[in-house]
Amino acid sequence: MPILPEVPLLDYALLESFLTRRFEAQSEKLSDIPHPSLLKDALKGSKRLADAIRNGEKIALVGDYDVDGVTSTAIVKRFFDLINYPLTTAIPNRFSDGYGVSKTVLERLDAKVIFTVDNGINALEAAEVCKSRGIDLIITDHHTPGDTLPDAYAIINPKQTGCSYPFKEICGAQVGWLLMGMLKQELGLSIDMRQFFPFLSLAIIADVMPLVGINRAIVKTGLEMMNRSNLPAFEMIRDFLNRSTISSEDIAFQIAPRINSAGRLEDASIALDFLLADTTEKAYHQFELLSALNTLRKETEAQTTAEAMELVNPSDRVIVVAGKNWHEGVVGIVASRLVTHFQKPAIVLSIHNGIAKGSGRSIGNVDLYSLIKSQEALLAKFGGHKMAAGLSLEYENVDPFRQGINDVARSIPPEDFIPHSDVVGELEHEMINFQLLELLERFEPYGEGNPRPKFLIREADVVNVRLFGSDQSHSRIELRPKALSPKTMELIAFRRTLEYPENKKISCSYTVNKNEWNGRVSIQLMVERVF
Repeated sequence: MPILPEVPLLDYALLESFLTRRFEAQSEKLSDIPHPSLLKDALKGSKRLADAIRNGEKIALVGDYDVDGVTSTAIVKRFFDLINYPLTTAIPNRFSDGYGVSKTVLERLDAKVIFTVDNGINALEAAEVCKSRGIDLIITDHHTPGDTLPDAYAIINPKQTGCSYPFKEICGAQVGWLLMGMLKQELGLSIDMRQFFPFLSLAIIADVMPLVGINRAIVKTGLEMMNRSNLPAFEMIRDFLNRSTISSEDIAFQIAPRINSAGRLEDASIALDFLLADTTEKAYHQFELLSALNTLRKETEAQTTAEAMELVNPSDRVIVVAGKNWHEGVVGIVASRLVTHFQKPAIVLSIHNGIAKGSGRSIGNVDLYSLIKSQEALLAKFGGHKMAAGLSLEYENVDPFRQGINDVARSIPPEDFIPHSDVVGELEHEMINFQLLELLERFEPYGEGNPRPKFLIREADVVNVRLFGSDQSHSRIELRPKALSPKTMELIAFRRTLEYPENKKISCSYTVNKNEWNGRVSIQLMVERVF
């Protein structure tokens, strides 16, 4: 029998009180965004860029191929377009360049100043190349720094030692935007930096930053601006979603995966061209390409997940699997699927030409970055943070790596592997109505740091389970929460095939969502976890 969380029976007042308490400690005023000068080296970096602009020097930008990196690049490019100064932009190709400001990327760039967004904190070799060529390298990043920092002209990263910026959990796009704010100040310009909020909200949500404090303030305002923006990319997003308002979950589950699919499967320039589109025709064309790539990504991911499941050693505390010619662009998502299925951290590696490259995802309180760092001697490269990381190593080192990381993981307390349960309580069936929906909407946007409340159904009778969708990969489950109640409730589990339980009962957590279709609003209950 599964152990169900001990949670209270809620009414509207208790639920409202619980949600209000989440934000008592954090300011959500845009005016409380700390000044960018508090970022170590931001003043130095902005002065160098300002001098380059005044002197007519060539400037190049190196981004990254995920949503945060592409959006960072779009923000900086739009800023330079506003000041009418030419900027060369380069986003590495995952397959031919690898991650970040690599030697192959530098070979293509002719500039006196190169700066990065959402990458570079571990670019030791690139910094040496720049130095030897007389190039000033300015790094802006938000990933965890290693023990040795690159020998760059300036490093702007809130997580580096000696940085006094008080809000550390910001994404790459925010760091890039703050630097542009400093550059605007250096050049004495009057540009409204709030115009970039829709882009920032996209990056904050997609990069799973905590939606508290200034992040929450930016996302809230950014989504409101996105709802009325006349930029072709956001008009296209509104058109596609067909909703009266865009929510953080729309971005997380519908838009971010499409933007991400370009860098995962093809080239991130497709996504950048979408965000920078100057006509609705261009935005529509690029979005069609992104949607097609996303469909292909789903198919590739499903096949790779099935193959990876066969290779899992169930006795390992940290899953490490490697497969020949698995698509590099989906290994991170496959790792997430394995974490969900096995309730353990997972690292998925793709083997090409004797090199294993891949991504890992964590669970509970397990610090995946520290675990990977413990095997540093076996690795060619690695980087990331507590919950997600990337790495590469020689294929022959994969088994020693798996054994080593599991040896270290054995000393981690078992409770650290338990996923955070954010089930807030049980609801009487009669409470699930539009009044509840309105109450929940008041505390949006939901996401990391402010999860959509999850409620518990305990030992409900299962009336029916049906699969649906073109590939029958979604489930619709009808439950009777009380044996004597004539009313049933329907829950949906996307991308999961639930089976009719033998004892005809189920306990699960679920969320209450607004479903909007063709102008009609209804309440949709979504299965989160089956206990």
